[in-house]
Amino acid sequence: MNLPNKITVARIVLIPIFILFMVVDFGMGTIYIGGTELSFEHIIGALLFIIAATTDWFDGHLARKYNLVTNMGKFLDPLADKLLVSAALVILVELGSAASWIVIIIISREFAVTGLRLVLAGGGEVVAANQLGKIKTATQLVAISFLLLNNIFFEAIHFPFATIMLYIALIFTIWSGADYFYKNRRVLLDSM
Repeated sequence: MNLPNKITVARIVLIPIFILFMVVDFGMGTIYIGGTELSFEHIIGALLFIIAATTDWFDGHLARKYNLVTNMGKFLDPLADKLLVSAALVILVELGSAASWIVIIIISREFAVTGLRLVLAGGGEVVAANQLGKIKTATQLVAISFLLLNNIFFEAIHFPFATIMLYIALIFTIWSGADYFYKNRRVLLDSM
């Protein structure tokens, strides 16, 4: 296993630790930052999420720069993203920070694309994420980060940046999913 794949696996390992800090009250107290009140547990959880999300860019950069792109990485990297994003979105619903219908659409798209990737893999094809998928991931990660941090900095000026970003992420999620299925429709039709 090369370094980018190890980083991807580390991202997966961070997910349950992130969840723990987001859902368990360790009694660490709260702090006001950027116009919003945050518990120390949520700050730690959000930072773990941001670190895990940042490794997504870092492992891809290393893989491309040093020609370490592998089929395992092409499969594992988007899976790690989906696990991280799905966990965070479910937590945001539990916290009342995201509408469940938006989360259902985003997670459903992730499952559908993962299913399509499995069909493609069964046919010997492994497809890396395209530019639209990368934009989708970036908008989701920004939206989730600010939602986890209670719209930090923007809350002071009463601007719903985190919510707006979630809607932008939803648009890119639907768009990139439709694009992915359209571009791979031949494989889907052939597998029926």
